[in-house]
Amino acid sequence: MTEKLKSKRKKRSFKAIMEFSYLLIILIMIIPTIYSVSVSNYHTSQYDKIITNIGKANTINQIAKVELPEQLWDIVCGKKDFYSSNPFEKIEFIFSGLEEMKKDSSGSENIKKLEVALRACSTLKRNVELFESGLQKKNSVADNESMLDEIRSITVLFSDIMQDYILSEIELANKTNEGIKKSSVTLSLLQVVIIIFSLGISFNGYHGVSKGIRKPLEEMQKLSKEISGGNLNARTELPEVEELTSLAVNMNLMAEKIDELIKKNIQEQKSFQKAEMKALQAQITPHFLYNTFDTILWLAEEERAEDVISITKAFSQFMRISLSKGHEWITIGQEVEHIKNYLTIQKIRYADILNYDIQMNEELKDFKIIKLVLQPLVENAIYHGIKNKRGRGYLKVTVDFTDENKSDIIFTVSDNGAGFTKERLEEVKREMETESCDSEQLSSVYGVYNVNKKLKLYYGEKTSGLNIKSESSKGCTVTFTVPCLSKETES
Repeated sequence: MTEKLKSKRKKRSFKAIMEFSYLLIILIMIIPTIYSVSVSNYHTSQYDKIITNIGKANTINQIAKVELPEQLWDIVCGKKDFYSSNPFEKIEFIFSGLEEMKKDSSGSENIKKLEVALRACSTLKRNVELFESGLQKKNSVADNESMLDEIRSITVLFSDIMQDYILSEIELANKTNEGIKKSSVTLSLLQVVIIIFSLGISFNGYHGVSKGIRKPLEEMQKLSKEISGGNLNARTELPEVEELTSLAVNMNLMAEKIDELIKKNIQEQKSFQKAEMKALQAQITPHFLYNTFDTILWLAEEERAEDVISITKAFSQFMRISLSKGHEWITIGQEVEHIKNYLTIQKIRYADILNYDIQMNEELKDFKIIKLVLQPLVENAIYHGIKNKRGRGYLKVTVDFTDENKSDIIFTVSDNGAGFTKERLEEVKREMETESCDSEQLSSVYGVYNVNKKLKLYYGEKTSGLNIKSESSKGCTVTFTVPCLSKETES
């Protein structure tokens, strides 16, 4: 009787220890999931607000600086009627956009900038009202033009405020990106602690079992070694000992959960890398915007109306494709149209040194590609090749099938610019192969590095990556291949 009671007590003790141990393991396994989901949702929300505000700011800036003055000029010239054109409608649109941005902006400095923009918009509205009053009083054309010049000066001031706001939002995006990196490190450390803690529980349980259940425990120990060695498909058979049945079941579930968490963590790391790529793209945008707006202003001052229309249309299409309503995949036709618009702008700026040619197989225009991979290569060819060459430069872009099977597509960007020396070319190739390299610390142009990283991230082994051939003073040719994708692919 006494031996039976002792046996029951031992069984209860062993079962209680195992139940407690595995409940604890399951609990700590949930912690990184909750942490990663919470952090991911927070940063995704922050990025969405920032990108939305930047898009609204660009749209409002375009309306205030370009569209509204052009509309008032047409009224002064007699091409349009003031009341049918209704410029106050655009001003109200600017007001409403600024109010929405103010609600979504988190930084106090950005809110102050938007308040300044609202006051500038109010000044703009008052001047338009004075412009309307002058029209009603039938002021002279010279008076109306003078009033229009005053309005233009206000729109330029408003544009400067919006550009400053856009830069502030980009800086906020960079801070958010740093938060993502820190969260990733914290998550990795947490997982290491969980694995160490789980191994400690298993080791303690090993020494607490009786000889009668040592064999099934050794089998489960082998399973834990398989899991720690990376074989997450390993499973153990259910033991004959009743108390260990639930333990064996839970170990199998643990292997499955660890496998799911590791896969989820890899996917999150890729998402973080994609967010970094978008932040890097956003860093280039202000520089290009400033140059483009300066060119438009210069053309307007030179009264080159046709060039102003051409560059404005090209810039509008360029930004529309760049944003693509948040989509990461676009058609090859849109990608080629994107660089056509970019080169239209650059051709007007560098008319004396730039000629270009774009050739695309028309069968490819509806195939899908990850967006914004050609423009950095074209920009690199202009700024680091053609601009450093004496005389007129020539740039050529081709898109075609790699062979008769039509399973892969090859893209080529070539120029007759300054090219790379042999040593510099080796340096660029070496930096592209260093995937952990910080693009801001590269000694070579980082546009090529970013495109190569983006291709490898989205296409994996299905892309060749960038292939660069160049000789000093003889130009440079950059090629890459991707598979043909005829369906929407955003996974």
